[in-house]
Amino acid sequence: MSKQENEVVALADCLMGGGIVLLPTDTVYGLAVSPRFDESVARLFALKGRPGTVNLPIMVASAGELASLGLEVNERLQQLLQSRFVPGALTFAMGFTAGPLVPWLAGREEVAVRIPDDRRLLAVLRRTGPLLVTSANKHGVSTSNNMQDVLAQLQDKPDMAIDGGMLATVPSTLINCRHDPPVIERQGTISKAELLEFIG
Repeated sequence: MSKQENEVVALADCLMGGGIVLLPTDTVYGLAVSPRFDESVARLFALKGRPGTVNLPIMVASAGELASLGLEVNERLQQLLQSRFVPGALTFAMGFTAGPLVPWLAGREEVAVRIPDDRRLLAVLRRTGPLLVTSANKHGVSTSNNMQDVLAQLQDKPDMAIDGGMLATVPSTLINCRHDPPVIERQGTISKAELLEFIG
């Protein structure tokens, strides 16, 4: 196997064993954890100093996984999922059809979901299923562009870390698809002008 294939296996094994990993995404460095391990999720919140009331975003490998979580894919969202922005640096705020279909989403009315444009991360997601992935920074502090500075910010060390070199520090763009038309709530890598041109 190649170095990256070995990394994918090791990352997936770590996550499926309840570990927390630090890895590069297609935007910034991220911290990932499997939502199936409550203690690990709580440890991730502690690593960042993030309030437990601020929900973690989700990453999935494909749009086909959304229905299995109980998420509503309306017509506008379907169009965006089939656009040039996906996979990529576009995060969707989504609601549910009738409620969450997995226990780890219980109590949420809205979920932020992204399909990243990163070959290694997508390969990990295909092995693990949906993951909770958040920017790797102390809560309220800007994300650093290198792994060493990221690790220095955190309260403790993750179980595994992949050095991706220098990354950009611009997050994904967040669009709320519970509205019609969708509302751009945070401009990131993808500009508001690009999205407005597409959604009208």
